[in-house]
This record gives sequence, C-alpha cells and structure tokens, in this order.
Amino acid sequence: MAVLFTIGDKDVSVEQAMEFLGSVPLLQQLPAGLIKKIAHALKPMRFASGETLVREGEAGEGFYIVWKGEAEVAGVSNTLILKPGDYFGSGEFAPGVCPEHLQEIHKADVVAVDEVICLVLTHEHHALVSSDSIWTDNQRKDVATVERVLELDKLDVDLYRGLTAYPSETGRVFGGQLIGQALAAACKSVDPSLLVHSLHSNFLVAGDEALPIMYQVERVRDGHRFATRCVRAMQRGQEIFRLTASFQRLEKSLEHQRDMPEAPRPEDVLPREVLEQRYRVDARIPLRIKKKLAAAPHLQYPMEVRLCDPVDLVNPTQLEPRQRVWLKARQKLSDDQSLHCCVAAYASDSQFIGTALRPLRTSSGQRFRILSLDHSMWFHQPFRADEWLLFVMESPFAGNGRGFATGHMYTQSGELVISVAQEGVFGPYKRSKL
Repeated sequence: MAVLFTIGDKDVSVEQAMEFLGSVPLLQQLPAGLIKKIAHALKPMRFASGETLVREGEAGEGFYIVWKGEAEVAGVSNTLILKPGDYFGSGEFAPGVCPEHLQEIHKADVVAVDEVICLVLTHEHHALVSSDSIWTDNQRKDVATVERVLELDKLDVDLYRGLTAYPSETGRVFGGQLIGQALAAACKSVDPSLLVHSLHSNFLVAGDEALPIMYQVERVRDGHRFATRCVRAMQRGQEIFRLTASFQRLEKSLEHQRDMPEAPRPEDVLPREVLEQRYRVDARIPLRIKKKLAAAPHLQYPMEVRLCDPVDLVNPTQLEPRQRVWLKARQKLSDDQSLHCCVAAYASDSQFIGTALRPLRTSSGQRFRILSLDHSMWFHQPFRADEWLLFVMESPFAGNGRGFATGHMYTQSGELVISVAQEGVFGPYKRSKL
C-alpha cells in the first residue's frame, strides 16, 4: 500500500485519499484520471482546537477540503459548521482562469472547533480542478465522435446539459443517446472507483433533437460498496426520460458465464454502410425508394456496425427472431471505464428491439414503426467499447402491440460483459392522407 502522506502516526495511502476525494460532489464531476493527480498534489495541514484555518481578508493556501474534525465559519447569521467532505477556499472550478484571479481573499474567519485536518490543493496546482471534459484531462484533438456525443456541459453539481450531435431522419432524439447521456450524468455523481452494474430506464415522451436536454441527478443512496442514482431528462420543462442506475465497487468472487455463440469474425462481415450503399444502386429497388435513400442525410453513425444476419430489403421474408451484430466505436476512446459503459449503452438501442419484428416481415413489404418503452442493462465486467463486441439478440415474444428482446454482449475473446433487455411498442406505418 503506497503511502501518500503521514498525519501524526497515521499513514494515508493513495487509495484512501482517492476514496475520500471520490465522495466530494464537486470533484466527482472531474475526469477520473484527475482525481489521482489531485490526490498526489494534496498538502495535509493540521489545526488545533480554536486555531484559525484561514483569516478574513487573507488569500489562504488554496483549496481546502476538511478531512477530519469540524470548523466554524465566523461572522454568518446562522452558525455554519464545516464537516469532513466540506470544502472552501480559493481555486474556483473554472477552466482558463488566471492564477492571480484564483487567489481571492476569504470573506470570513474559519476556526477549528476541535482538532481539524485539511487536505489543501495549493494555488500552484489549481489547474487540476479545471477540465473542459468530463472524461479526460488530456487535450486530445482526435476525440471519438461517440465520446463527443456523450460529453455533457456541467451547469451545476448534479445538473448537466446534453446536445444532439448526431441528428436522425425523424427529428426525435435517438433512444441510445438518452440512455448514454443520462448514464454519463449518473457516473459523474459517484466515487469514480464505483462502476455501474445495472441500469433501468423508461422512455416517456419523444425528445426533440433541435433542443438541448437537461439531466438532473438525484442521489438516492450512497454506501461503501453500492450507490444508487436517478436521472431525469427534461425538455421544455417536461420529463422525457428517466433512468435509475446502481453502482458497485469491484470485488472478487466465484464466476461462471454462458459461452459465446458462434459467429463469423468481424473482418469477414461487410460494414453496414456497404450494405446500405448496395441497396441505393440495386436495380430491384423501386425508383421512389432510391430517391428516398438518396435524399436521406449521409451522416456517419458514431459506431462501426457489422450485421452477421442482415435483412434482405429486396425480398423480405420471415426470419428467426434472433440476430448477431459486431460493433465498436469508430475511434479510440479515453480510458475511463465509465465512458466505455456509456458508449455500450448508447449502442445497445440500435438494431435491438427490431429483432422482435424479424418473424413479422412478409413479401408484401409491410413496414412497421417501433418505439422503445423501457430499456435495462447489466454490466458484468470491465471491457473496452473501442474494441469489437458481439451483440447477440433474440426476441422470445411479440404481441399486444409490443415486442420484447433480450441480448448479450461478448468481447472478441468470448467474455460475457453485458446483458440487455428491452420492450417496445410497434405498429404498421401509416401514410399521410395530405
């Protein structure tokens, strides 16, 4: 156990400091990699009972986080007591602010009620608490497209704004975007050492991709091993989507898993874009459909997708309610494991519930409209979403205007990393009478 610093006769390890810092809401919004850098830069300071930590009118040492004991803020109308996890001092969380602007004077005396130990991030390290990204502290120019989709604007603690970076033909927000962005907001409200192990979500109202989406996080439960968060996605003051996520600290235990089904290698499967391009020039496709395909926006989907069991759009036939799809992010992602979970969540809503419609296709070419109702995921073990994942899907039931599907994601080496379930409502497309 690496000792970070010693206070009295007590050694404090890097792991202990990071676990403590991970419980501070303001720091949870930062990329996980910055938490470790902050831990190494901290300066411990001890104050005896009655001693002044900082004085009114002085700049102080920097950004203070109370580690042990209690301190009173003097000169306020109601007694204000700072306890472990509380923070104060100069060093605002704003990227690009000059150091001299950070060394503002304190507005009140802060006095130790009993023995107080603070962890102080001095002015020279102020940049560590500023980041333009919630995922990485590295200034990268080649950020993956899907990582940009899942990048949120930090408006306040537990309040984020997301934008639609990949518009659809329908004008509605892609369900995978809502799942991924809401999960990202939840991840930024927990100790980075806790990883999501399950999520359950409901699609309430179709989102408008032309408007930003506000994500409000509710801290339902915090424990040493588990934490629970509820996220509400809002547009025009209306809740359009809700997600509940549970997080767990990784631990060792007995293991077993289902073997990965057989599938062709991703290198032996045509990219989805190649299949779509072939249909655009296929002589068997009616001209009216070709015109529609040509007029559709040619926007590259942020995930690389290869369909092992593609549907024949020329001669639609009833198929077994199962399919296999290889998928991964098109570019390399940042290393934060929570980001990889969010990317998998984003991708899991594509192709998925359509599995329930495969047996319903007929030679008449009947088309169906399908909308997701709810979506659940279980994350079994760490993985990378910028490496190939095999998404194996099947639908055990469709009826009463609803379809149900389950799925499993495997790494190329055969590790089962995610299980998924979804229900959607479907019905035939109706042409406008106008």
